[in-house]
Amino acid sequence: MTPSILWFRRDLRLADQPALIAAAAEGAVIPVYVLDDETPRHRRMGGASRWWLHHSLASLDSSLRARGSRLILRRGRSEEVLAALAAETGAARVHAIRHYEPWWRNAERAVGERLDLVRHDGNYLAPPGSVTSGSGGQYRIFTPFWRALSARMPPPVPLAAPGAIPAPQAWPQSERLEDWGLLPVRPDWAGGFREEWQPGEAGAGDRLEAFAPAAARYEERRNLPAVEGTSRLSPHLHFGEVSPARAWHAAERADGSAGTFLAELGWRDYAANVIRQIPDYAARNGSAKYDAIPWRTGAEADADLRAWQQGRTGYPIVDAGMRQLWASGWMHNRVRMIAASFLVKHLLIDWRAGERWFWDTLVDADYASNAVNWQWVAGTGIDANQWGRIMAPLLQSEKFDTAAYIRRWVPELAALPEPAIHDPESHGARPRNYPAPLIAHRAGRERALAALRTIA
Repeated sequence: MTPSILWFRRDLRLADQPALIAAAAEGAVIPVYVLDDETPRHRRMGGASRWWLHHSLASLDSSLRARGSRLILRRGRSEEVLAALAAETGAARVHAIRHYEPWWRNAERAVGERLDLVRHDGNYLAPPGSVTSGSGGQYRIFTPFWRALSARMPPPVPLAAPGAIPAPQAWPQSERLEDWGLLPVRPDWAGGFREEWQPGEAGAGDRLEAFAPAAARYEERRNLPAVEGTSRLSPHLHFGEVSPARAWHAAERADGSAGTFLAELGWRDYAANVIRQIPDYAARNGSAKYDAIPWRTGAEADADLRAWQQGRTGYPIVDAGMRQLWASGWMHNRVRMIAASFLVKHLLIDWRAGERWFWDTLVDADYASNAVNWQWVAGTGIDANQWGRIMAPLLQSEKFDTAAYIRRWVPELAALPEPAIHDPESHGARPRNYPAPLIAHRAGRERALAALRTIA
């Protein structure tokens, strides 16, 4: 049989995998993952994502072998690697799930110029670009987009994983995963990652099974960092270890506020639609008037950025989030908003510096979601919070009952009672080994508003 190549990227699963189903229907399948750091250039995966990728690929290979197949690993430019593999094996075509990051769109065009590339949808609830207004236009605002997307839901019933995958008569050579150097060695900073996560399709299934019944209480619990109220599915969704359609069908069976979680899946689709329209959305303001914001630069701003990255701002809720991020590769969604707002508004540091830090340190570092979320918080996006709406981290900390969360991630404050733990400085309770606030809340707020007035 003439084999087909199955090109994996951010779709590392066998269930609800339309490219796999189509390839297997034609005959023998050669599954391949290409570690392509050349096509994304400065958008190559960050350290946290590379840790996840290593374990997800190992899991995928194990699942393939259980079905009579295996994963071929190659490194290089996607179009060159796939063309060479097709020449080696006599493969007739390449099947792949469509991706929307600008570098993957470029890679798909390049592959399509050299090979018969068949693209399938499957990474979103609806194909980005397909949800349009009555006049056929693309949505740029979430609310009408979500209304239109909801009208097309539920998504199709997920496809089952095949019991067996036809193998080629001879397997091509594969590189060794261990030789790719995806895991940290000196130092090995991933101890907390290993405790927190189980990358791979099985881990995604376990996480979804545990969350689905709790989706009924998602609205009341998702904003409480000290409570396991969020799904923690984001890295599994990003790497495609579970499809959004499967997550939708599992969650919608819950009563209560499951609809709030479904809207979060819709926000993920919305973000993909934004980068489809504005491919460089992570590099430029969605609203051009904010190009004139006088961001702080220089040695003092650089020192403040490092303090923020290290969780040493003197604001306990911000520091807890940043330390959780460094230790586990993930941060609670409410705390992400607080920490991002603090960097942009209180410290007046360009949101792009924060976006790039998250890109390197998040295990769920998704190009579309990361860019859209940062611009929403910053107020610079096409659909965003107003610049003048500045989160008060000390009030947010108390409102969302973060004391236990702070005690876990900022142990030097663990002995403080409430309410002092939220604001040690004003209560005269700051330990000597904990830093003073980089800037007072009122002063930070006034500086941010003054910056806005310069462009009004």
